[in-house]
Amino acid sequence: MTAALVVIVLCLAAYIMVHRLGLSPDYDFGAGAYYYADDPAIQDMAEKASYPSSTPKWVYYLLFFAWGALMWFLWKWIDRRK
Repeated sequence: MTAALVVIVLCLAAYIMVHRLGLSPDYDFGAGAYYYADDPAIQDMAEKASYPSSTPKWVYYLLFFAWGALMWFLWKWIDRRK
């Protein structure tokens, strides 16, 4: 099953490269021309695309660590039940 999946993925990758699907003709960056990976203006686009939030960042960090602690305690509880 795994070998068949590897063969399918490689065939699809070859098909995409041969037919130049997703290639931007405006950029000549080699493999980076696919999906604008090496676009010189990508940093400007990334900065403009950021989501402004009125919530302070420490709240997000606190929620992240609280979720991690909750999952750790849940994992310990599940392991104890075995």
